[in-house]
Amino acid sequence: MTEVLTTAFTPEKFAENLLNWFDQHGRHDLPWQHPRSPYRVWLSEIMLQQTQVSTVIGYFNKFVERFPQVADLAAAPVDEVLVYWAGLGYYARARNLHKAAIKVMEDFNGEFPKDTEALQSLPGIGRSTAGAILAQAYNMREPILDGNVKRVLARVEGIHGWPGLPAIEKQLWKIAEVYTPEDRVVDYTQAIMDLGATLCSRSKPACERCPFHSGCQAYQLNETAELPTRKPKKKIPTVERYLLVLQDRDGRFLMERRPASGIWGGLWCFPESEKDAALENTLSEWRQHYSIKNDYELAEPFKHTFSHYHVILKPVLINLDSPPPSIGEDGITWMHLEQKDLALPAPIAQWLASGTLSQRQLL
Repeated sequence: MTEVLTTAFTPEKFAENLLNWFDQHGRHDLPWQHPRSPYRVWLSEIMLQQTQVSTVIGYFNKFVERFPQVADLAAAPVDEVLVYWAGLGYYARARNLHKAAIKVMEDFNGEFPKDTEALQSLPGIGRSTAGAILAQAYNMREPILDGNVKRVLARVEGIHGWPGLPAIEKQLWKIAEVYTPEDRVVDYTQAIMDLGATLCSRSKPACERCPFHSGCQAYQLNETAELPTRKPKKKIPTVERYLLVLQDRDGRFLMERRPASGIWGGLWCFPESEKDAALENTLSEWRQHYSIKNDYELAEPFKHTFSHYHVILKPVLINLDSPPPSIGEDGITWMHLEQKDLALPAPIAQWLASGTLSQRQLL
């Protein structure tokens, strides 16, 4: 027996209200819309994961200027891709972007496939991103369910429960499928994302200007603050890390590449040490290999917050009194921090830009 899904609006009325609003108030001049291509749509969708449009626009423009086509991205070294991504965060996205570009060139003859399953075989592409590519690049009727769309549908339909739960997500997907129209799929897809990003925001939604307020269950029941249900909170721990800032007489710094997986994956960073005892052990070991000019100086700590923990970074400024020995390990090297092709984590780059680290302090 086929399940009948009851919704707050008929599919026709939902699409009509949304598209009428979009024609007057939607975003029509985003850089990935002109021209709109599978590559540009895909790139924008990956960049927009966990990142606001206002932040993405500048990165997108610089990225496509350097990598105008998927072939250019596939042919580039991943280090250079990370340089153009630095600051956007969630660096696994950039590594997956590069891997996916190579796969498009090798497995799909340089063309993004027009199939949901095939698109999802590319690294970093899930069901919603695949739907967005098919809808916006190929005008195919495919639903999407990113964070903005989840918020709109949960409020309009009055759905309680954290959208990250499989049962709730399944329910939202069914609603998204029912509401996605046959016509104007490109505009509809952009419109529902725009509505969630502008009027139907997490806090202080502009319900009176929303095209759905007359039938929105959250609005009618005064539950916009409760819906969608928030993820159960966990206490975010705070950890401390020493940044070992070792500089030689030529102004170069000892840098190591982070592992591909994990925080700041693939980026260059100062070596780290976790605890006081570990710091002293590291310094003792370094004294056996390097001629340290004096002891060390602790710079002002600074804090950075990841999605699941806080980290307090404590720079340890160390100077060499003699030329450093050559480095034999892969992923560890001496380098000048001014070079343009150096992919650094955003908080490290910001700390360097603050001027805390200077030649006068270390030399």
